Amino acid sequence: MTRPVALITGASSGIGLSFAHHLARTGHDLVIVARREDRLRDLAEQLSAEHGIDIEVIAADLADPDDLDVVEERLEAGEPIALFVNNAGFAAIGRVGEGDRDDMTDMLLLNVVAFSRLADAAMAGMKREGRGTIINVGSGTLFTKMPTYAGYGATKAYVAYYTRVMQSETKDGNIRVQLLIPGITATDFHHVAGHSVDDFPPERVMEPDDLVVASLRALELGEAVCIPSLPDVADWHALEAAEAKIAPNASRDKVAERYHN
Repeated sequence: MTRPVALITGASSGIGLSFAHHLARTGHDLVIVARREDRLRDLAEQLSAEHGIDIEVIAADLADPDDLDVVEERLEAGEPIALFVNNAGFAAIGRVGEGDRDDMTDMLLLNVVAFSRLADAAMAGMKREGRGTIINVGSGTLFTKMPTYAGYGATKAYVAYYTRVMQSETKDGNIRVQLLIPGITATDFHHVAGHSVDDFPPERVMEPDDLVVASLRALELGEAVCIPSLPDVADWHALEAAEAKIAPNASRDKVAERYHN
C-alpha cells in the first residue's frame, strides 16, 4: 500500500523536526529539506529504522536560487506530495535604522521569496493531482508590534496574507491550506536570532511537539487558521468579521466625512 508523502522544509530542527517525527509516526514517507545534511542523514536513518518508512533527503539552502530550484522541481513535478509543511525561516532582528541590512535581505529571500516560490510550486503539483494539504508557518508577531522585529513580523504578515488568499482560491476544491501561527516556541530559533528562549516567561513558551499536535488536529477539525494557544477560535472569527466590515469602505469614490471638517 502506497504511503502519503510529506515534504518538510527546515526539517533538521525545531518545528520542522517535530513535524518529521509526528508524520513518520502516522505513516507518511518523508522528503526532508534543510541546509545541514549531516543532521538530515541522521534523522532519516533514525526515522526509517523506527517506522519503516522511506525518506528522501534534500540538503538545500533555500536562499540560494539553484538549491531553491531543486526543491521547487520536487514539489511541482516529482512524485506527488500529499502534505507540504512550508516551515523554513529565520529572524533578523534590530531596530529600524540600526539593523544589519544584509541579514535583512537574507531573511527576505528565505521568509518571503523562497516561501512564495515553494507555496506556488506545491500548489501547482497538487492541482495536477487534484488534492493535497499545505501548512504555511506564520508567527504570532502578526498580532504584536515588537521593537526590533519589524522586518521579521512583516515577513510573517506576508505569509498570513498570502496563505489566506490561497485559502480563498482553493475553498471549493480538494486542496487544504492551513495558516499555522505559532507563538514563542522552545526551539533554537531564538538562539539564531541572538536571544534565548529563557528570556521569556515560561507560561508563554510552547513545546514544538504540542504545537505540531495542535496543527494536525486543526486539520481534522477543519480549522483554516491554527493558533495553538488561542483559547477561543471565536476571537479569530471576530477579527475576520471586523476585516469584512472595513473591506467595502477601503476603496470608495469619496473620502470619509470627517476629512471635510
